[in-house]
Amino acid sequence: MKKPWFSHAANPFQGIRGVRRELLLCALLGAAVVALLLLPTGFRTSPYLNAQGVRATVLSIDDSGIYTNGLIKQGDQRCVVRIEEGTHRGETVTGMNIFTGKLEFDKVFSPGDEAWVLLEQSAEGAITFTNLVEHYRFDKELWLIALFAALLVAFSGVTGLRTLLSFAFALLTIWKLLIPLMLRGVHPMLVALLTGNLISVATLLLVAGLTKKAYAAILGTTICSLLTAALAMGFGKVFAIHGAVMQWSESLLYAGFERLDLTMIFQAGIYLASSGAILDLAMDISASLDEIAINQPSASFKSLWVSGWRIGRSIVGSQTTTLLLAYMGGYLSVLMVYMAQGTPLMSVLNSKSIAAEILHSFVGCIGLVLVCPLTSFISAAMMRGRRS
Repeated sequence: MKKPWFSHAANPFQGIRGVRRELLLCALLGAAVVALLLLPTGFRTSPYLNAQGVRATVLSIDDSGIYTNGLIKQGDQRCVVRIEEGTHRGETVTGMNIFTGKLEFDKVFSPGDEAWVLLEQSAEGAITFTNLVEHYRFDKELWLIALFAALLVAFSGVTGLRTLLSFAFALLTIWKLLIPLMLRGVHPMLVALLTGNLISVATLLLVAGLTKKAYAAILGTTICSLLTAALAMGFGKVFAIHGAVMQWSESLLYAGFERLDLTMIFQAGIYLASSGAILDLAMDISASLDEIAINQPSASFKSLWVSGWRIGRSIVGSQTTTLLLAYMGGYLSVLMVYMAQGTPLMSVLNSKSIAAEILHSFVGCIGLVLVCPLTSFISAAMMRGRRS
C-alpha cells in the first residue's frame, strides 16, 4: 500500500522533541534580547549639564524674528509651549526655535504640534532657557512599528512572532554591540563580521528552526560573508575612497574620536549592508532544495546542486536589481544635482560620492552571485539521499 503524502513527517515523539528544541531556542534568543536591553553601551552620559529633554505641546508661535533669504529661513521662531512630562510638567514657558539656514536641519512649528524640547536649568532647578530641538515623533514611530508587527503576525502567525524576535535581536546587537565596539576602536571589519554573522545565525535559526536547511544557509552565509568582506576591503583600497564620504562621519573626529579608522568603518558598512540580502538568498535556495529533497528522497547530490543553480539564477537577477535600487534610491538627490548642473558623465562616475555608491552596490551584488552556487553545493551535500 502506498504511503500517504505526509509519511515523511517525523513520529509524534520526534515532533514533540522538535517543538521543545525550537521553544528552547526562542527562549534563549528572548533572554539574549533582554540581556542586550540591559547591557550599558558606556556612551550614555549627556554633554548637557543641568538640562533635561521633555515632550511639550506648542500653544502659540511668534514668527516676527524670522526673515527669508531666497529659499532659506533665518532668525528664530518664538514658541509658547506647555511641558507635558518631567519635573516641570504642566508649566508654560517660551522657547526658541533657531534657524541655521539649512533646510536639512531647520524645522517650523505650528500651534498644536508636539515638540521635543531641551530645558536648561539653574542650580536651583529653575528653567533658564528652552530650546525646541525637533518635532516629537516617538509615538508615531511606535504606531508604525505596531502596524508592521500586527500585519506580520496576522500574515505569518508563529513564524511572524519569531521574525519579530530576530528583528529585535538584530537592532539591539547593532546598537549595543556593533556601534559601541567601533567607537572604542575595535577593528571595524572584525566587529562587523562577528555581529553580522551573529545576526544571520539567529535570524536563520528562528525562521527555519533547527533544521538542515537552516544549517546549510548558515554555512553559505558565513563563507560568503568572508568573501564579501574581502572584496569590500580590496576594492575599497583600489577605489581610494576615504571613509569621510559617509554622512556625519567627519563629526566623529571632532567629537574626540580622532583615532577611528573611518575608511575601514566605511568598508565594514559595505559588507554589513549586503549581509541581509545574502542571508535572504541563502535561505531561499536552502529551503527550495530542502523541499525537493523531501518530495524526492532519492535525489542525488548532482541533481540537487543543478536544481540549486537553476533556482538561484532566477532569484539572483531580481535580488541584484532590488539591491541596486535600494542603494541608488538614497542618492537620487545627488544624481539630480549633477544632471541639473550639466556635469559630464565621466566626472559623475569619477566623483567620490558616486564611486562609493557603485562600490556599495556591486560588492553587494557580487556577494549575492557567490552565495548562490555556494549554498547550493552545501545544501546538496547535506540533503542528498534523504529517506522518508
